[in-house]
Amino acid sequence: MTEFRKLKKHHKLYSFLRWIGKHPAWMHRLTRWLHSHTAWLRKILRFICHKMRWMKYLNPLRYIKRIDWYIIKKFIGTYIYSIALIISISIVFDVNENLAKFSQYHAPLKAVVFDYYMNFIPYFANLFSPLFIFIAVIFFTSKLAGNSEIISMLATGISFRRLMRPYMISCILLSSLSFYLSGYVIPHSNVIRQNFESMYKNKKKNTAADNVMLQVQRGTIAYIQHYDNNAKKGYGFSLDKFKNKKLVSHMTAMEIQYDTVSDSKYHWSASNFKIRRFNGYREQIETGAKKDTLIQMEPNDLVYSRGQQETFTNPELQQYIVKQIDRGSSNVVQYQVEYHKRIAASFASFILTIIGLSLSAKKRKGGMGMYLGIGMALSFIYIMLQTVSSTFAINANLPPMIAAWIPNVIFAAVAYFCYRQAPN
Repeated sequence: MTEFRKLKKHHKLYSFLRWIGKHPAWMHRLTRWLHSHTAWLRKILRFICHKMRWMKYLNPLRYIKRIDWYIIKKFIGTYIYSIALIISISIVFDVNENLAKFSQYHAPLKAVVFDYYMNFIPYFANLFSPLFIFIAVIFFTSKLAGNSEIISMLATGISFRRLMRPYMISCILLSSLSFYLSGYVIPHSNVIRQNFESMYKNKKKNTAADNVMLQVQRGTIAYIQHYDNNAKKGYGFSLDKFKNKKLVSHMTAMEIQYDTVSDSKYHWSASNFKIRRFNGYREQIETGAKKDTLIQMEPNDLVYSRGQQETFTNPELQQYIVKQIDRGSSNVVQYQVEYHKRIAASFASFILTIIGLSLSAKKRKGGMGMYLGIGMALSFIYIMLQTVSSTFAINANLPPMIAAWIPNVIFAAVAYFCYRQAPN
């Protein structure tokens, strides 16, 4: 029965199509009517297409040819290979150095693998990403030059500037990824890695502070005689509020506890408190055993540990810098250096790529070894400049932005000189 229904259905469809084939005149009339009455619509569409023809230039694939894909695949493949090779060697040396400490402090294997090394790898890979890009460019470009591929490209009429296009596209991809990881992903993993180091590598964090005084907001000064970061508790607390350079309120408390379970920040609980409010010659005193209050300070404002700036994302770092500057704090330079260094590192990839391409594009008898030697020497010089400039910013009052960009400025001049000497 079912097959008969299907057969009947197909027979009806066949009959309908056969009738259309025998009577095509009405379809021609319908087509002519639509063509004559929709001329205005075709004009509008042609006008829109004419005005929007510039959008074809926004297609990135328009500028990427087959030779560009070839170089981009070589670039990224060599970059990944160099990272895997150098990080593997670094892990071997790190395990050899810290194995005794892991055994001494009874570090679990799961914590060593997932809490330490799984966060160690992206941190150091991203930290030296511009240098890995530099080494990758020298490695595979010198190989292309040794196989006379660069000579063939230039002989076909491709200029050196056109040859740089796939290199710059690869740099944009890798630099964007590196900036995103350094600013939004790796800071969270640094928290886990630093906690592991403080527990199992004897790198103790600074968990206490004495005689801390800071301006929590304009006209409000807080003082804590001793603060314990593990318990999130302070002792010998005082809070002074000024208005028009006159003291209007003075609060003291034996203990002050930070509320870690609150949904919002700045919640503190004061024990055995006393508040003195001044209104001209009058004084109002309030005492009590406990008082919940809002004070615009957090535990990380009171205790500084080494490498703390690496645990902040870019928005958190920028917000912390603004807050510390408003408070008049001097402990803000290393945070500013870290913020500008993350931006400068992304642009360093372009500078080092131009240097690497300009040096290794020529075919020489020395082979790849000479290029790699030059690349390693320039890499060490770049790292040394970064370290020296950061030290000058922290200890010699050099502006943090200038300190972060000094290596890039120097190497940009080297890149321009190498570009002028490149083959055409």
